[in-house]
Amino acid sequence: MLSAIGQVVAAVGVIPSLIYLAVQIREQNKERRRAGINILTAQWSDLVKTAQENRHFAEMFLRGMQSFHDLDAADKLSFSAFFTRFTRTLRECSFTIVTVRWRKRSGKKSSDDDRLFAYPGVRDWWATRKHWLTDEFRAVVEPIIAKNPEPKMYAAYGLDETSNK
Repeated sequence: MLSAIGQVVAAVGVIPSLIYLAVQIREQNKERRRAGINILTAQWSDLVKTAQENRHFAEMFLRGMQSFHDLDAADKLSFSAFFTRFTRTLRECSFTIVTVRWRKRSGKKSSDDDRLFAYPGVRDWWATRKHWLTDEFRAVVEPIIAKNPEPKMYAAYGLDETSNK
C-alpha cells in the first residue's frame, strides 16, 4: 500500500516537471525562430544595400533586367552573383513553403518576387542557373515564368530608357 502511494506521489511530482520542460522547449523554439528571422533580415538588407550604394551596380541591374545576354562578361558575373544570392535568400526565407501557403490562404496572386521573374533578363538568367536551386524552389518559379507576366515592377524608373543607352 505504501509503495502504491509512493508511486502516485512520484507521478504527480513528474507532471509539473514535464509542464515546465514543455514551456522551456516552446520558448527556446520561439527564440530560434526570432534569431533565424534576424539573420534572414540582415541578408536581405545586404542584398538591397548593393543597389542602393553602388550606382554602377544599379545601372547594370536595370540593364540586366531587360536582357541578361546583352550584358558584357563582367556585368553578367555581377548580375548572376546577385540573383544567385537573391534566389537562395528567397529559398532560405521559406519562400517555397511559407509564402506559397500564405498566398493560398490570403488569395494573393503575386508578389514582388513574382514580378521580378517577369523581366526577360531575369528569365534569361534563370535558364542558365535554375539547376543550382532545389526542385521545390524551381516548382514555384517555373509557373511564374510560364505565365509570362508583364514586366512592370520598375516601370516608374524608366527601365526601357536605361536599356537603350
